[in-house]
Parts: sequence; structure tokens; C-alpha cells
Amino acid sequence: MLLDGAAFDQIDLALTNFGFAMGPFAVGDLSGLDIARASRKRKAASRSPLERYSRVSDLICDKGWLGRKTGKGYYVYNEGKLMGPNYDAMAIVESERAALSITPKIFSEEEIVDRCITAIIQESVAVLEEGIALRPVDIDAVKLFGYGFPRHRGGPMYLADKIGIDELISRIEKYALEDAYFWQVPQLLRTLHRDGKTFADLNNEAIELDVS
Repeated sequence: MLLDGAAFDQIDLALTNFGFAMGPFAVGDLSGLDIARASRKRKAASRSPLERYSRVSDLICDKGWLGRKTGKGYYVYNEGKLMGPNYDAMAIVESERAALSITPKIFSEEEIVDRCITAIIQESVAVLEEGIALRPVDIDAVKLFGYGFPRHRGGPMYLADKIGIDELISRIEKYALEDAYFWQVPQLLRTLHRDGKTFADLNNEAIELDVS
């Protein structure tokens, strides 16, 4: 996700300041932008026409800029060493904005983090709703030990309780005004709000169920 008025390095910096070892664009450069592009191509036939799709990464790949291995991606590298942002890539962003008549907005570091973390929480709740994970704490464990979620933040489900169910619902409803396809309040969040419960309560209920 590239926020309308934020540069690649601004988003990465916001998330590393939050506690991640790397931001999403630095990670993309490290893994190779062609890897993600191949995944997008496989999913293209089933992609909903309602889904907002940014061509920015595809256009960067078209230039042959595939990340560290080619010396350019979202950033510029010299013998694998990070040199700074790829301003030619940002020019592609600006060209796409103009083509789509998008007016850039200024995002604070806090707003960038809020959107990214809320998206992670929303997708994590979907994992619970679909029964892929039994307990919220299972998701936290995977995120903390497998995906580099900042350990001092406790995991997305733990953090969701700290943010508050009311606040999460409010955020998602606000973001949905811009993109109603992606931003949808999970039913589980509404149920927790109605019942006055937290994700910690769901952990305890799952443990009690296991014991019985």
C-alpha cells in the first residue's frame, strides 16, 4: 500500500520507528520486486474489479529495477549497500497520480502507522473468523516469531486490545470512505463490541474449551 502523499522511505521510516526491522518497500527490494509481481500476475484473473490496484510496482519492474539484485528498486544500491531513495521510482508515482487525477495528501508518521497496523489487525481478525487460527494469541506468536512484528508491541491481537475495539471500528469505517472494498469491519469486531469483550477474553475462552 502506497499512501497518496507519502514517499517509500517515509513509510518505511515510520514503520521502523514503530519497531519493525525493515519497512515494506525495503523488504520488497530485498526479496526482489519480480517475486511479488509474479504473485500478482497469478492472481490477476480472479482479482475483483472493485479492488484498488496500483500499477506503480509493475511499472518499476518494467524498468528492470527489481531491487537490490539489480541495484535499483524503490531504493538505489551500490554493491548491495543502500544509497538512498530511487527518485526515478518516485517520478513514476507522481506520473500515476497525475494520470489518475489523485491529489496528494500529507500523512503524519502516526497516521501511516495507524493505517498499516489497522490493516494487519483487520486481516488477523479474518484469520480468526475463518477458523485458521484457534486463538488470538496464536496469531501473535506467529507474527512475533515468524514475521518480525515488534516484540515490545506484543503482537497485533494484543495491540488491538490496547488500541480498543471502538477505536478500531472507527478507524476502519473512516478508511472505508476512501476504499470500501478493502476496509470492512469484521463481524467479530462488532460482536466483541456488542458483548464488551476483548481478544484476551477469546484467548481465555479457547483455553477453557481445550481443558473441557
